[in-house]
Amino acid sequence: MLKANIEAIGLEFDDIFYERCEKFKALLQEWSAVHNLTRATADKEIYDNILDSIYPIKFLNSFENMADIGTGAGYPGMILAIARPDVNVSLIEPKAKRVAFLNFVKASLKLDKVDIIHKRVEEVSPTKFDLITSRAVTDTSLLLSLTNHLKDSQTEYLFYKGSSVDEEIKNIENYDIIKRGENRNYLYIKRKGLF
Repeated sequence: MLKANIEAIGLEFDDIFYERCEKFKALLQEWSAVHNLTRATADKEIYDNILDSIYPIKFLNSFENMADIGTGAGYPGMILAIARPDVNVSLIEPKAKRVAFLNFVKASLKLDKVDIIHKRVEEVSPTKFDLITSRAVTDTSLLLSLTNHLKDSQTEYLFYKGSSVDEEIKNIENYDIIKRGENRNYLYIKRKGLF
């Protein structure tokens, strides 16, 4: 089911990707039964979240490293790390039980280029990322402000947004909104014109 849905949107991955997604699903279901990581634990819900996480690979510019703010149960950052194991991925998450889960997934899937940071984003040491992502954390202006120490003039942003995206882009330049379905908007803020 997952493979057919991914291929239907024009993306292709190797067998290792699908094996890791299945292992991620099993681990998320197992951990959520005890630790309440997420309410979306049915197979279809997890597959939908995986598809939602990787869909932007269709339009993203190239990137060598990325940070995901407030990764939670792994969306989108862990899934992007599974899809792009060649990229250095920093998952920034303040809640200890989620950090424990992410570390367990990283070890289980042998994702050597994933770094899990147990901090709030504003406490992370200044560094520079090619891409900063976030899904359902806070509004766009606050996210841009909170991540100011993690960007340079080449940094791009990808925020997974719902229907309220239009209200959040009033003071932003050089962006695209890619719509998928009725309720998903990918706010993609590109390099030139933002800073």
